[in-house]
Amino acid sequence: MQQDNQATVERLTSAMNTGDLSTLASMVAGSVTDDFVEEWPQSGERIRGAEGVRRLAENYPQATGTNPRMRVRRVTGSGDVYTIEGVIDYGDGVPVSYISIAELRDGRVARMTEYFANPFEPPEWRSGMVERMQPAAV
Repeated sequence: MQQDNQATVERLTSAMNTGDLSTLASMVAGSVTDDFVEEWPQSGERIRGAEGVRRLAENYPQATGTNPRMRVRRVTGSGDVYTIEGVIDYGDGVPVSYISIAELRDGRVARMTEYFANPFEPPEWRSGMVERMQPAAV
């Protein structure tokens, strides 16, 4: 089943890279287990099942006035657990870093835990201790 899991993650990241929320939601909704759970720890929200994913995607543009675009930067993992790193632009040009921990079962997504982080300027006091790198961009 590892090959099935890997193929599912490849379809998921491909859908993320389309920049179309409804394409992504359709892919996720069509690839989840019956007991699928998606959690957003930063906001304390939980979504259950394919219908929850569909409803959020359908209502997002009207509710927020935006249509987010995503770009996947890197995928790591194997077996039943993969980590997807990406950047999201919610329509304001701010590149929000994104991490998803995807847990799969038999080629289907059973659980996703997602974290979102806005960019920030590093404090001056760290300048002599860190190496500057290019910040995330969409």
